[in-house]
Amino acid sequence: MQNTIPATRPRYRERLAPSLWLLVSAAVLAPMIALTLVPLNSAFGLVIGIAVALAVIGLLVAASPVVSVGDTTLRAGRAHIDARWLGEPVALTGEDAKQARGPGLSASGWHLIRGGVDGIVIVPNTDPDDPVTSWTISTRTPDRLAAAIRRAGD
Repeated sequence: MQNTIPATRPRYRERLAPSLWLLVSAAVLAPMIALTLVPLNSAFGLVIGIAVALAVIGLLVAASPVVSVGDTTLRAGRAHIDARWLGEPVALTGEDAKQARGPGLSASGWHLIRGGVDGIVIVPNTDPDDPVTSWTISTRTPDRLAAAIRRAGD
């Protein structure tokens, strides 16, 4: 029997993983826990310290939200919207992105903002029945995300 479901690959997919400095900070747990458990047993403390640090790093990466654009849908974390309701995306970096994440942040918008990720894409929501006026999404490649959103809306 033939598979009738077409294989759909996202046009764009990015995991907003923690920045390197946060992962290094989590790795510091290993020696901290090992030193705490040295009075019991140094080998035991070292093994537990490494295990805890790896578990925390794994949880940080696994809990990171994913931004993806399919043929007709934009997904950012657990939220999604049909691309037909999306206006022209605006890709921002540097000072413009900093302004958009801070004083320029829309109170009536939906936000997925991650620390350590400089770029941002703002997409107007044209759905008249939706109280959310725009989507503000952190991304490491704002130009690629904006282009994928434009293609999905076509």
